[in-house]
Amino acid sequence: MKSIEQITLFYEISQALNEHLELKKSLYKVLDILSTSMGMLRGTITILDPLRNEIHIEVAHGISHSAVSRVTYKLGEGITGKVIETGKGVSIPKISEEPGFLDRTASRKTRVRDELSFFCVPIKKGNQVIGALSVDRLYDEQYDLKEGQKLLSVVATMVAQHAINLEKIRREKEKLREENQRLRKELENKYRITNIIGNSNKMREVFQMISQVSKSNATVLIRGESGTGKELAANSIHYNSHRAKNSFVKVNCAALPANLIESELFGHEKGAFTGAIRQKSGKFELAHRGTIFLDEIGAVDLGVQASLLRVLQEKEFERVGGSKTIKVDVRVVAATNKNLEDAVEEGVFRGDLYYRLNVFPIYMPPMRERKTDILLLADHFLEKYAGENNKDIRRFSTPAIDMLMNYHWPGNVRELENCIERAVLLCEEGVIHSYHLPPTLQTGVESDTLPALSLEEAVANLEREMIIDALKNTRGNITSAADLLQTTVRKFAYKAGKYGVHYKHYR
Repeated sequence: MKSIEQITLFYEISQALNEHLELKKSLYKVLDILSTSMGMLRGTITILDPLRNEIHIEVAHGISHSAVSRVTYKLGEGITGKVIETGKGVSIPKISEEPGFLDRTASRKTRVRDELSFFCVPIKKGNQVIGALSVDRLYDEQYDLKEGQKLLSVVATMVAQHAINLEKIRREKEKLREENQRLRKELENKYRITNIIGNSNKMREVFQMISQVSKSNATVLIRGESGTGKELAANSIHYNSHRAKNSFVKVNCAALPANLIESELFGHEKGAFTGAIRQKSGKFELAHRGTIFLDEIGAVDLGVQASLLRVLQEKEFERVGGSKTIKVDVRVVAATNKNLEDAVEEGVFRGDLYYRLNVFPIYMPPMRERKTDILLLADHFLEKYAGENNKDIRRFSTPAIDMLMNYHWPGNVRELENCIERAVLLCEEGVIHSYHLPPTLQTGVESDTLPALSLEEAVANLEREMIIDALKNTRGNITSAADLLQTTVRKFAYKAGKYGVHYKHYR
């Protein structure tokens, strides 16, 4: 075979091997190419089962299916068995003159005028022989047997590499599948209703409503100020529903430009507008059989609202620039911090869409309406960020607790979380003190709950806080507490008396 023909052959085989992710399909294609280019009458790719020391035919060309399924070889048995055992290829000019040739498939009934040559080369994974490539063709005294064997050895190497690559892909896919299952399980655990923190009456009402609506397909509208946990509630609704194993797609409607939101939600066809270089599936298609969370739904303009209404009513839509109607099965959960009733009156939000969304409203209370949850949340965030930053911080000081409780938290849970994360980063002790908290909590200027402190008052508060913490840590032992603060017992007792702190309360 001329070198240009060999290059063409190897190119075709390379293409065939990379055409399919399924190994068998690729191997059948390789044998077809060898049949055309090399004059192969029959060919097999055999695989060794190392546990049984048994060789079976994986794919074949020119051999009956019944023969493929029934024929096996022992390691070292016949030409194929010896090639796999020794790892060395062979080429037999005339199989009729080779006593070791078994013809177990009974497919080669030769006559003198159609004498066959036989080639068999090992398929290796590193130094390990995993199978063999066997080919027979009509005997031709002009044909270079060594050249034919060498060519098949190259093909066998290509097959082995492809098999190794596919094995890597299979393992990666398996790892990804296991990781996907693990992450899905984590999400289900993370967004259990019991994992939403709160013990106030208002939050108990929220838990009850999430529990009631999760198992249904009803559209849910989550209302509440920014930072109250609307997305957390949406997560909990999805992961506690019968759709939990399917997609949960989130869309922040306020973050998308008005001219792109329709394409983002419903997808577009190639050429639908400038820049649409290929077809794109929208979020509703991606959420098929799952849940779509439309955050900040009040930010959607009137044109897109009409399309949303159709999806909610008819469960169908068309891509931008397309004419094909696409049916979807999607559960819609929407959220807003706007007053949609006012928006309807002002004509910026469709009344019919509002009533379609407002099937099952859930109101997320602001922090000022759930004061009893502040310490629960603060302790949760303290544990979270202390762990993330490898710090041994176990509690809040009494003045710090007072500040947390007296503040009005305009940013709600999100602001509280940011506040605790900052305090953990600043704290180098085992206790979060008032001076670790942000200035807005310390001065109380924004909240109007605490008067602005003078320097003397601020120092007095700090001294009192340190005395209380020292007594807590020493269980009311004045001597140990004084040592802890590196002062004398007399000074410690004087200051404690001045600030009305009694050591007996901490024993």
